[in-house]
Amino acid sequence: MAGHIQDRWFKTETDANGKTRRVKTARYGTGMRYRARYIGPDGTEKSKSFRDGQKRLAEKWLSKTEADMDSGQYVDPKAGRTTFQQYAERWVASHSGEVNSGEGAERRLRLHAYPGIGSRPLGSFKAEHVRTWLGGLKRSVPNETHRRVIAATVSAVFNAAVDDELMARNPFKARSVQVPKPGESVIEPWTAAQVFGVQRALPERFRAAIDLGAGCGLRQGEVFGLSVDEVDFESGWLSVNHQLKRLRGRYVFAPPKGGKTRKVPLPASVADALRAHADAFPSLTVTLPWRTLDGEPRTKRLYFSGNGGLHVRVSYFNDSMWKPALAAAGRIPEPEEGERYASAREHGMHALRHFYASVLLDAGENIKALSRYLGHADAGFTLRTYTHLMPSSEQRTRKAVDGLYEGRVNQDHGPQTAHED
Repeated sequence: MAGHIQDRWFKTETDANGKTRRVKTARYGTGMRYRARYIGPDGTEKSKSFRDGQKRLAEKWLSKTEADMDSGQYVDPKAGRTTFQQYAERWVASHSGEVNSGEGAERRLRLHAYPGIGSRPLGSFKAEHVRTWLGGLKRSVPNETHRRVIAATVSAVFNAAVDDELMARNPFKARSVQVPKPGESVIEPWTAAQVFGVQRALPERFRAAIDLGAGCGLRQGEVFGLSVDEVDFESGWLSVNHQLKRLRGRYVFAPPKGGKTRKVPLPASVADALRAHADAFPSLTVTLPWRTLDGEPRTKRLYFSGNGGLHVRVSYFNDSMWKPALAAAGRIPEPEEGERYASAREHGMHALRHFYASVLLDAGENIKALSRYLGHADAGFTLRTYTHLMPSSEQRTRKAVDGLYEGRVNQDHGPQTAHED
């Protein structure tokens, strides 16, 4: 056995004749009687106390501890007392991914995990605790795709805790835990009429944002972070080197999503719209930290500005300008008096990127080029997202054959007579 059981109520003494006998200690009858002691993997002594009458329980616990050390499943009891929130906050702080994903993980944990499971020690988690939490999450977050992202973040924290030997296994791995399934929604791009309807309903100073989203595929943060030096009207290219990013209620300049900079073709129509915008609304010089709130200051001349001569505040724009424009264009319902606009995740500015993708695919652009223009990490993701928008083989076949027959309908001969017997 890795250790031994100490009986605190008795001790062994040797009399003058060399005989040993058990005698009561000063602690007899008070406190925990048995202490299971062992040497941990780090070389220090560990222990756990048990009440009177629980000696067999102490022996069983000690045997299990020995087995866990032999199998690599051992977790230091003191480490296991770290709460989920304590560990998750350290995990977020040391997040090695891009700043955008770290910020998103912190927000998901703070809003959806800490209130329900934040105070529970890591070593006490069982599958039932995760099932209960997921049940509450289903009631508070109706969107299954959003729930899946939240659950994946919590599971990632548990995985890291297992790696750091603070818990033996991730409770999400239990067969009885049913995580939210991937969403199977199919993207339905807006029509041109819908795009331009929303554009007309926006304040004039933001209408060019529609052209950049629908005509160049830029994300919202890339649109409002677009600087004068990133647009080359002569060559007809637009560079996407950074975005305007909100972090904990403040703003920074950050690399595009995934850190993937790119160049996008600048259509003449979008260039004209951007020139007209620049004439009507002069560029704004803005200095913000780079990547993090305490990052090195960077100065950009932005095409778009918000109230008071500041950069656009995305949350204010979404609530006060974008959603009213959606309602005016019939994309979402008008709210009742005194109520806020309903959630419209599928009708955010990201819908303009979907429209851009649909236009390029319909025009015959290949997936690899589209993926590059959208700034996706790989063309496979682009294909999985937009494959249903690609012209089908049947459509291509009919078009090819119809093209062959065009102009030949009035001739006396044709493919239909080539093999007549």
